[in-house]
Amino acid sequence: MEPARATGPTGSVMSTEEPENRLPPGQYVPRGRPVIHYGRVPRFREETWDLRITGATASGKEHRFTWPEFRELPAKTVLADFHCVTKFSIMGNLWTGIHPSTIMRIAPPAPGVRHVLIYAEYGYSANLRMSDFEAEDTLFALELDEKPLSLERGHPVRLVVPHLYAWKSVKWVRGVEYLTEDRRGFWEERGYHNIADPWKEQRYSYQELPGEGPA
Repeated sequence: MEPARATGPTGSVMSTEEPENRLPPGQYVPRGRPVIHYGRVPRFREETWDLRITGATASGKEHRFTWPEFRELPAKTVLADFHCVTKFSIMGNLWTGIHPSTIMRIAPPAPGVRHVLIYAEYGYSANLRMSDFEAEDTLFALELDEKPLSLERGHPVRLVVPHLYAWKSVKWVRGVEYLTEDRRGFWEERGYHNIADPWKEQRYSYQELPGEGPA
């Protein structure tokens, strides 16, 4: 069963379960906060950073946010746990950032969009169903525990999708592509589950049921 959630002060999303009841099957709580990523940590250049919204946009055109434009968007705070497919879970993280609905109001998807592909530096990507992208606790995070993200944790912006395994929470985000048909991202192409629900232990693609992956 997924943990119950409630809205707290400042619009935060908070679990009403005790920590031991919030741990998905097969997970453990480590000491500290491990950091795992693929490849090297990119440098942030404020003058050249942008976030591009592409694919099946309502206008048919690409939308581009510069760094000053993006950081001025209204922010919200989410208190949520974080579950890595390597089986550790970090409990009670306070994320602050931009909810995807804010971006979608400015650069809306076309009718028929059901998925997104999130792009990061160096060509990394992860796919999401639109229902996961729009979930209440999904954020383009700028801060963790009221401090700017560190470089190794995804500064300046990372996607956070707490209800899915953490490879879907893409670090160093640079783009969103609206999709009318699903397409696997980096790790999904390399044998990881297309949906990645930790409560169902959806770790690997061989576990996928009909309809859980691209046709």
